[in-house]
Amino acid sequence: MKVYLAGPMRGIPQFNYPAFVAGAAKLRADGHEVFSPAEKDVEKHGDEMFTSNPDGDNDRAEAHFGFNLRVALAMDLAWICAEADAIALLPGWERSKGVAAEKATAEALGLKVIIL
Repeated sequence: MKVYLAGPMRGIPQFNYPAFVAGAAKLRADGHEVFSPAEKDVEKHGDEMFTSNPDGDNDRAEAHFGFNLRVALAMDLAWICAEADAIALLPGWERSKGVAAEKATAEALGLKVIIL
C-alpha cells in the first residue's frame, strides 16, 4: 500500500524529524511504500535544515534553506491525490494545521487513515 506519512513539524524541535524517520521505518517494515514529507525536504534542502533548527522555526528554514511552505504543501497534497492509498498520522497530529489539510484531503478521497 502507498502511504503518506503525516505529522506535526512546525514549532517542534528539528521539525519532528526523528519521529518521521521512525514512522517511515515502521511503515516500510510492514511492507508499505512511504512518502515522507521530511525525507522530501531533506532531498531538496539537506538535513541541516532539520538538525540546525532546534525550535522547528519555519522562518529560519525559509531564510537559511529556501524552504517554501506553499511549495512543500502543494507537493504533499498532489502526492496524496495522485498516489496515496492511505495516510498515517504521527503522534501530535491533532495540533497541526498541515496535517488537518492532509487528513481532510485523504478523507475526501476515501483513503484509509492509520494512527501510529
